[in-house]
Amino acid sequence: MSPTRREFVAGLAASGLISGFPSASHARGRASAGESPGTSCPFRLAVINDEISQDFDHACYVVSKDFGLQWIELRGMWNKNISDLDAKEIADARKILEKYQLRVTDIASPVFKTDWPGAPLSKQSPKRDQFNAAFDFKQQTPLLEHCIELTKAFNTDRLRCFDFWRLDDQKPYRAAINDKLREAAETCAKSNVILILENEMACNTGTGEEGAAVLAAIPNKNFMLNWDPGNAGTFPGNTPYPNGYESLPKERIGHCHCKDVSRKPDGKFEWQPVGGGLVDWVGQFRAFQRDGYHYAVSLETHWRGAGTPEASTRVSMKGLKDALQKAGIQC
Repeated sequence: MSPTRREFVAGLAASGLISGFPSASHARGRASAGESPGTSCPFRLAVINDEISQDFDHACYVVSKDFGLQWIELRGMWNKNISDLDAKEIADARKILEKYQLRVTDIASPVFKTDWPGAPLSKQSPKRDQFNAAFDFKQQTPLLEHCIELTKAFNTDRLRCFDFWRLDDQKPYRAAINDKLREAAETCAKSNVILILENEMACNTGTGEEGAAVLAAIPNKNFMLNWDPGNAGTFPGNTPYPNGYESLPKERIGHCHCKDVSRKPDGKFEWQPVGGGLVDWVGQFRAFQRDGYHYAVSLETHWRGAGTPEASTRVSMKGLKDALQKAGIQC
């Protein structure tokens, strides 16, 4: 990371970035009181900002004005990972969020998206797109602490993480990995932050079934799953909904990424716009509503079939909203 944590926190304080920004809980209170539009949606419908553009102002304009949303997920902007922004860039980003009246669902950090020490080098390690982030194992503790400060700067209570590049055989290391995740959750709890583990096909928890096992091993209340049916669908033979979803403890789902995927006969996969792949998003949304899920449903497009990130995200957002409508949900 560019600044040290002490320098970073000092910069936030000097810039007045640790206070004075409407919190998510305050915003929810206003929404329940009917002070803003779109409150009939049971979810925090959002988009990961850099799936639209690295120009943060433009991304926020599209999310707010074109998509009509009130929530956004932060991963990177201005060709920098969210964890590399300095105090001035954070101040600029906050002004843009206020300009468009957008609230932040979570910090989509790269925490623990690295190799597990002592294990054979993962096949995923040298080839994955890390969204302008590359931190080794020794940097993970300061990275986690830094990202906790980012949740404060952007007034969200959620921090996304992973569980290390996927190993061919994770069994010898799983207990130690779980200990590391548990330790991270305990660190987050001290700052009232919820740590959300994404099921990521390139990491050791890739499916709903694997997510259920990790949640069972780590009962901390502030440790939840970022459920990504599209990622789970990359595994041959896996059915994200209903099978993967039904394996999960519903009260432990704290975030959802929305994308779609198709699989080829050779076992490889291709991203698709929402509604164009194998994920039963209509069924998933109905199940979310039935089970009382009310956190983020955040579009993580990945598909680039329309030519550019923005054009592809526009197509995929239409597919997402169509699926919600078919599920009988107004957003």
